[in-house]
Amino acid sequence: MFTHLHLHTEYSLLDGACSIKPLMARLKELGMDACAITDHGVMYGVVDFYRACKDAGIHPVIGCEVYVCPDMDEKQSQFREYSHLVLLCENNEGYKNLSRLVSEGFTRGFYYRPRVDYALLKKYSGGLIALSACLSGDLPKLLLDGRDNEAREMAQRYVDIFGPGNFYVELQDHGIPEEKQVLPRLVRLAREMDIPLVVTNDCHYLTAADADAQEVLMCIQTGKTLSDPNRMKMTTRELYVKGEDEMRALFPNFPEAIENTAKIAARCQVDFDFSTTHLPKFPLPEGETDAFAYLRALCEKGLRERYGEDRSDARERMEYELGVISGMGYVDYFLIVWDFIHYARTHGVGVGPGRGSGAGSIVAYCLGITSIDPLKYSLLFERFLNPERVSMPDIDVDFDYERRGEVIDYVRRRYGADHVAQIITFGTMAARAVIRDVGRVMDMSYQQTDQIAKLVPFELGMTLERALSLSSELRRLYEGDEQVRAVIDTAKKLEGMPRNASTHAAGVLITSEPVVNYVPLQTNDDVVTTQFPMGTLEALGLLKMDFLGLRTLNVIMDSIALAIEAGAEPFTSEDIPLDDAGVYKMISEGDTDGVFQLESAGMKQFLTNMKPENFEDIIAAISLYRPGPMESIPRYIEGKHNPASVRYETPLLKPILDVTYGCMVYQEQVMQIVRDLAGYSYGRSDLVRRAMSKKKHDVMAKEKENFIHGLVEDGKVVIPGAVRNGVPEQVAEHIFDEMTAFASYAFNKSHAAAYALVAVQTAWLKLHYPVQFMAALMNSVAGNSDKVGFYIQTCKKRGIRVLPPDVNRSQEKFSVEDGAIRFGFAGVKNLGHGAIAAIVAERQTGGPFKDVFDLCERVAGVAVNKKCIESLIRAGALDGLPGNRAQKLGVYERAIDAAGKRQKTAVRGQLSLFDMDAEIEIAPPPLPNLPEFSRRDLLRMEREVTGVYISGHPLDEFEEALSKLEVNARLLQGLSEEADGGMSWDQRTVSMGGIIAERKLKATKSGTMMAFVQLEDMYGVTEVLVFPKVYDRFSALLVQDAPVLMTGHLSVREEESPKLLMETVRPLGEAAESAMPAAPARRQGNGEKKLYIKAPDARREEVLAILETTPGRIPVILVSAESGRAQRTPQKYWVDEGYDYFQLANLLGEQNVIYK
Repeated sequence: MFTHLHLHTEYSLLDGACSIKPLMARLKELGMDACAITDHGVMYGVVDFYRACKDAGIHPVIGCEVYVCPDMDEKQSQFREYSHLVLLCENNEGYKNLSRLVSEGFTRGFYYRPRVDYALLKKYSGGLIALSACLSGDLPKLLLDGRDNEAREMAQRYVDIFGPGNFYVELQDHGIPEEKQVLPRLVRLAREMDIPLVVTNDCHYLTAADADAQEVLMCIQTGKTLSDPNRMKMTTRELYVKGEDEMRALFPNFPEAIENTAKIAARCQVDFDFSTTHLPKFPLPEGETDAFAYLRALCEKGLRERYGEDRSDARERMEYELGVISGMGYVDYFLIVWDFIHYARTHGVGVGPGRGSGAGSIVAYCLGITSIDPLKYSLLFERFLNPERVSMPDIDVDFDYERRGEVIDYVRRRYGADHVAQIITFGTMAARAVIRDVGRVMDMSYQQTDQIAKLVPFELGMTLERALSLSSELRRLYEGDEQVRAVIDTAKKLEGMPRNASTHAAGVLITSEPVVNYVPLQTNDDVVTTQFPMGTLEALGLLKMDFLGLRTLNVIMDSIALAIEAGAEPFTSEDIPLDDAGVYKMISEGDTDGVFQLESAGMKQFLTNMKPENFEDIIAAISLYRPGPMESIPRYIEGKHNPASVRYETPLLKPILDVTYGCMVYQEQVMQIVRDLAGYSYGRSDLVRRAMSKKKHDVMAKEKENFIHGLVEDGKVVIPGAVRNGVPEQVAEHIFDEMTAFASYAFNKSHAAAYALVAVQTAWLKLHYPVQFMAALMNSVAGNSDKVGFYIQTCKKRGIRVLPPDVNRSQEKFSVEDGAIRFGFAGVKNLGHGAIAAIVAERQTGGPFKDVFDLCERVAGVAVNKKCIESLIRAGALDGLPGNRAQKLGVYERAIDAAGKRQKTAVRGQLSLFDMDAEIEIAPPPLPNLPEFSRRDLLRMEREVTGVYISGHPLDEFEEALSKLEVNARLLQGLSEEADGGMSWDQRTVSMGGIIAERKLKATKSGTMMAFVQLEDMYGVTEVLVFPKVYDRFSALLVQDAPVLMTGHLSVREEESPKLLMETVRPLGEAAESAMPAAPARRQGNGEKKLYIKAPDARREEVLAILETTPGRIPVILVSAESGRAQRTPQKYWVDEGYDYFQLANLLGEQNVIYK
């Protein structure tokens, strides 16, 4: 029986194309009962492979093709050479040793590749079987080079390392000439030295037909196209998973080598343990011996602080939770989390109020892990930790973005650096992304690739197969265009494969033994990470935590510090009230720029319609503004503003749904309905919720019967059922069906409540300490000039002055100064921390700088060089000193040179007569007589060195006209925050105004010219594509610094900034008067006036949501753009005479909104 022992899955990134699931089907098709995984230098996929094999009834062989060099510590170009070696795990000792080898290949031996050497192989050889590998192995390379004696020595070296019978000479035949040359030499060497032979095929893809797809994969890796003559190519098309007959036909003279494959597979017996939890023990303080007693004491203390002495309901809940935690073995888990959060709080590191389902635990609340009262907001412990479903608890924690690393360092010190690692994550080629990748490689034009990709419906987990079934237009192109078919067919083969590996933004693993005893490790940018992703680690029973960095915590802490500095009584974030009416009024007006979770354009529109009045409304807003639940928004708003419209199918629903005006919004509500109407336990109700959310139809069918009629086991009523509780059968059935439809979209209220708390805290700070809040906010985004620019404009609207940088007043960061915000030195390019510290320190000790000469004399040196001074002048930081910017730029180099010479002279002791007299001051030389730069040039200088305009904006004269446009750079930047990722804006026709900040021309393949333009408005920069025909027509208007109004349609793509595809352009001065569409407001004809709106069916709900905001008496007729069918809308969508039609006109086009 032949077994594949040399195979590269998709985890040989952008090289192997054997996807694990299809591989199982291929092996079954070939009648094979075992297979190995041997990815290049990594073990990313071994657990996925193992589980897939077990599910398919195939015996898994765990291995890796490692890179071997003579000395892994040598990292110079002459030592770059390495060879391949296949290692297979004979047992669990071998698995641990392979993990160590692969780990050290990264953490110690990495030089272009993760390398091991012969000494390390010897150290960790136990339980491993080695194969001599492909043409890149040591033996083939030496033999082909005519170094037969060295080849024998190398073979003996491997036998000595792994032991007799554990090293095999590997034979391959993919039709490559060098393989045919070396094969007889390998056989001769093996037989002379009594080393067993083994046959392999170097599998990189599943079938012969997949060779082209693997070529595309390699082009994606190298950034090449198939038509590139210089691209990396495979020299054979035989690297597929062959059947036994094919392998025997290739090697008719080596039956024993074929049989050896099965014998090796049978020897390889590795088992992974998915049933044991490997929680580290919490190191108890001296004098404490019982972890549970210590946890209880901490909870008792927290209970008194949170609730006082007389809350029996809180004590009862705490006792219940402690019992579950102890019974499930998670006492150490809670102590570990409490400990590092306690460290953070006592060391001034900001900690969030909680996230995820952990906010539903009163134990977490009493320990200070979370800051949300679960009793007050009906948050459920079982949503977090279910006694009826054994799974690891999962508490994710937000920390101050700048100091998160300090907490991770503390954990490393506490448990040992080798017991802590960060976690790998893989970026995969999703449906749209893989079309773009494959289209580029196969020389399809940008426009056509973009068109195909956008026909893939926007839905979580979308596949190309499903897209073809849902999109008739995509199917039409696929069936009618050969190139499109080729791209999609190839993309389907690569879809879902990992594209790259990186460090998870938050995940940290803590283990009881050294991490490498459980999982292989690697380094990403000098950070030690696991080679297994989060889901695999959890399956292996390992403890992972999410340490997230949240910039908003920095904003809150910095705002409070600045407020106290300005004279406020000391307070903390937990002192901020949640019932301030002014906060909710501000939010209701859509004034939420900078407010956590509430600042996207769509969310603002929702909030102005919703008019939130309390904290529960904010929890609901965060939960509703997502795909799926958005459909409930009109019903929620109607119920909120008209309570009489709320209807409950049974009175039992009212206590559960009254907080959300009769709408199901939260997962916890599903659990409460199941419990209160049908009598489920909370634990079992969570199982039902999970089954609904994962669409487990077999489970749901059973639970539907239980929900309606109950469950009786052995004569005992386990679940009473809704009918027993007085709910009519038909009503119970309808409620269950509604829950089922809703559950997959339902939001975790615990998570929403924690984030709503942060939202209200930021809103309160913005309302009561606006200057301090905006300064802190700009500090939090200091590295993003677009956001800083936007918040400067926000300050301007609110009457908050933003002052330019000033060498005599600025601090490192944005600071508050006399009710204004002073631009910080850190926002000026070319000023490093050392230069900033030198300027601030000299100013503190020597007083203000008098002029440019004084500045250069006192700070010029190693830290502050000419580039620093130039940037300060260009930023306007020296505008407060004598002279204009032109004069200072004309003299600063001489001033620095002169200062340098005086410093050197002083060091050598060469003092002049005048220097000896301290009473004599040497007057600085006069400034050159130069006129100041134009205002536009001054602004441009500021922009070049700070990324933003500070003292003004080139578009100030057009501000009023631009304010009438719905679309600007800020809106586009925020599309990714919208509930649908901004995809509803794709292909929308819009107008945008701004100045042309940059224009680059590019020749197309046909020889015509197109332009890439950077359009800059008051809020940032938008990329504009101008295709050849449009460029030919409007090239004269597309000049540097020209103020223009562009019209075109948006291109919104995943993981890319939105672009404008320009269709027309005109000077902004000409357009200013007509920037706001006026046509829809003109009345036409006689008789009853109506508003006619022609809209695509897909935009119907969006149009109705807009109309609903301004009810009136003028009827609205909605016309379908597809069918032409006209329908009079219900009266709640009618408008008043003063209705502003601009939003609809901008959405649909002026010609589609007519009042007559």
